[in-house]
Amino acid sequence: MSPQSVVILTIFFFFFFRSSSGQALVAPIRKDKSTNLYTLSIYLKTPLQRSKLHLDLGSYFPWHDCAHHRYNSLSYRPIIENTTLCNEMIPQVIGYCYEPARPGCANSSCGFYPENPVTRESSLGDLIQDKFALPLPRKQGQPGPVSELVLTCVNTTIFSKLLRGLARGSVGLASLGRYNHSLPAQLSKSFSSPQVFAICLPSSSKDPGLVWFNSPGPYFLSPGVDLSKSLTYTPLITAPRGSDTEIYYYYPSPEYYIGLTSIKVNERSITLNKTLLAIDGEGLGGVKISSSKPYSELQTSIFQALTDAFVKEAGRLNLSLIQPAVKPFKVCYTVEGSGAGGPAVPTIDLVLQSEKVVWRIYGSNSMVTVKTKNKVDAWCLGFVDGGDAPRTSIIIGGRQLEDNLLQFDLERGRLGFSSSLLVRDSTTCSNFDKSTVN
Repeated sequence: MSPQSVVILTIFFFFFFRSSSGQALVAPIRKDKSTNLYTLSIYLKTPLQRSKLHLDLGSYFPWHDCAHHRYNSLSYRPIIENTTLCNEMIPQVIGYCYEPARPGCANSSCGFYPENPVTRESSLGDLIQDKFALPLPRKQGQPGPVSELVLTCVNTTIFSKLLRGLARGSVGLASLGRYNHSLPAQLSKSFSSPQVFAICLPSSSKDPGLVWFNSPGPYFLSPGVDLSKSLTYTPLITAPRGSDTEIYYYYPSPEYYIGLTSIKVNERSITLNKTLLAIDGEGLGGVKISSSKPYSELQTSIFQALTDAFVKEAGRLNLSLIQPAVKPFKVCYTVEGSGAGGPAVPTIDLVLQSEKVVWRIYGSNSMVTVKTKNKVDAWCLGFVDGGDAPRTSIIIGGRQLEDNLLQFDLERGRLGFSSSLLVRDSTTCSNFDKSTVN
């Protein structure tokens, strides 16, 4: 064997060993321009096949639509009653099948109720286990280390509504929620790695962003920027049972909540009913992060206070309002100048556990470029009215998360956030070597 071959093999086995023992597993996140939501690509089944799943920060189990996207695999196994996993399920649902056995149709199978995080539609599916892998960095077109994944297989055509509203092309759901069988939790267990993952949602549908599993950092983009150095931390809050799901109301919420003390526009505090910022005993109120909402949704009084303050501060900058606004937005402006942080508009600060911990939202994340009825470019404030009595008072949606690094550290119970990478590091979530992931 030549010295060059020895070097190549050494590098390969070194990388594989690090990946298998806790090194970050990286996968691309893509933005769907039709829904402004996101997908994660994984490998599933035997032989391994690429699957595109809707990315959700806040669901229990990953699931796959086995009805309209035929699930053929040589390695799947049904999870049956009286197994350890099935005994953890409450309520415990045992299914029977009167057709030839296939994924989603097995006797004495253990069931689970997957939910659509966009429409809140739910259905019943069988739990199965199968081979799973993520893309392998620097081996474009090939999967990385193979492990096993437990997921829900929905196999009855009456439940096809489960895919409605998800990112286009999705065949199921990649659940990144706060639950011991979510995708990050299963990866952490498979590779004996810390329960820490990070996401960087892309702002463009043309180029992907990234997710890093099994790693507290570093998180590199090109050219060698370690994004973990840009993080500020705030505690994650566990919501009480019954706060998010219609069926598993006795489970703790799988959503990621954070504490918010005030909101500022151009560093001026707005008037808020602060009782709405806390989560009550019924699981109502509070502030959570969601990748299944394209824009942040605010309870009506909070939304009105924010938009009033924004309009006032924008007036100081001589920005020109457009009437009527472009739906679903309430405040739009003619396109003016831009800077490093995008449109030159008032900043919005989310003040967290103290005045020193601030998540600043610049124009690149607060504004959305749209066309008016006259086909004129406009900037609209990318927040929407969530109603008088929503389940959650503030949902921080995808637009406000894009080109921000978010680290979910379940080991320490905290969220790390960077604010806009455009401002901090003069980069975006899509600025990485595309040959490192496929």
